[in-house]
Amino acid sequence: MKPILTTCIALAGLAACTTTERTESDRLTNIVLINMDDMGYGDVSLNGATGFSTPNIDKMAGEGIVFSHFYSAQAVCSASRAGLLTGCYPNRIGFAGALNHRAQIGINPEEQTIAELLKAKGYATAVFGKWHLGHHKQFLPLQHGFDEFYGIPYSNDMWPNHPVNKNYYPPLPLFEGNEVIEENPDQSYFTKNFTKRTLEFIQKNQQNPFFVYLAHPMPHVPLFVSDAFKGKSEQGLYGDVMMEIDWSVGQINQTLEQLNLAENTLVIVISDNGPWMTYGNHAGSSGGLREGKGTTFEGGQRVPCVMKWKGVTPEGAVCNSLTAGIDILPTLASLAQSPMPEKKIDGVNLVELIKGNLDAQGRSSFLYYYRRNNLEAVRSENWKLVFEHHGRTYENNTIGQDGQPGQTPENVLIESGLYDLRRDPGERYNVMEFYPEKVAELQSLADEAREDLGDDLTNSPGKNRRQPGRVDQ
Repeated sequence: MKPILTTCIALAGLAACTTTERTESDRLTNIVLINMDDMGYGDVSLNGATGFSTPNIDKMAGEGIVFSHFYSAQAVCSASRAGLLTGCYPNRIGFAGALNHRAQIGINPEEQTIAELLKAKGYATAVFGKWHLGHHKQFLPLQHGFDEFYGIPYSNDMWPNHPVNKNYYPPLPLFEGNEVIEENPDQSYFTKNFTKRTLEFIQKNQQNPFFVYLAHPMPHVPLFVSDAFKGKSEQGLYGDVMMEIDWSVGQINQTLEQLNLAENTLVIVISDNGPWMTYGNHAGSSGGLREGKGTTFEGGQRVPCVMKWKGVTPEGAVCNSLTAGIDILPTLASLAQSPMPEKKIDGVNLVELIKGNLDAQGRSSFLYYYRRNNLEAVRSENWKLVFEHHGRTYENNTIGQDGQPGQTPENVLIESGLYDLRRDPGERYNVMEFYPEKVAELQSLADEAREDLGDDLTNSPGKNRRQPGRVDQ
């Protein structure tokens, strides 16, 4: 006879008592994927954050595993999220940059998302927060495997109060499913409300396998925080925002414990790219890595990653293997016993690493693409080869303050270089002349990538790129 479990908790201010009949062994693994916006490598206490603390993320790290070399798919919002949800380099599926209200493209219906794979296995699926894979109805979450969507279609600065392009954007829409339910909502409630909806979804689906994607719009500018966290940090508004995000992580893990779901749930905390450093005191920290968002240096794409699965992930482990956002889909598909997508993807399965087998094979290389289709760097093991290109830099430029951006040149010449990331994670010492064999090895890797995915820097079209979805004519 199956055990009967009765649970009573206070959930986001709501009393909830449930009686369930289940055995954990015959359930698929629940997934909670928490994706911050513009949270830098140095924006968590475990990586040296100062002026505020992130005790809940730190607690997760102590009870789970930290991936110290985890990369967003690309150093910008839409492309990063496209890669996360499809397991592909964004340029493989026609994504680049950050889509706005004028975009006529979005995620192609022929691409299979994490939600679609899991839904086919009986998972309840939801996304709360920022979507950014197309704002037209055909591109919204409910058309791509999600049962529920409550959030915004693109970045929270794409509204009439943009600090540079004032009144360029229409009112920011807040969606419930496919419908706009409010315009220019009070963003100070974003973190709280998206967390509340996540908790309610977990509680509602505790007897079934579930996948919930909590995509916090913060700490992307403009920064907003609820009254409960206003003025709480020594760092000002940015620190307040990070403390509320950390509170959100704590609420989710606490609820999973109270519902006796922690031993059957994998919780993942990541960021979509590095900090938008031009915003000065409203920007995060790269933790000493070079540059930030919008660049293919480490500060732009190496982001925090903590995973916890009670009783499965080793406690307090650190994995130094190369891993990336594009690896999440094949990992979750494996846990759900789901077939891989029919079309080619680029991710690798991290399940063995998550379980603590740190000698398992992770990802052997990573491609740093940016802009439309520029292959700006490649990495293999600890070696990274940067190709000459023009791009963004924050260095030696005036930063902004209090929500206003500073100067950020976008067409600076970046010289080629070889960097040993084990000794030089800040990418300051070009050692090309000392390791010609490594340069040749990485050049060969780049040549393979150009054949497959193309490269605008070398006028290589690529053989295996796919088109994004386009607005129905």
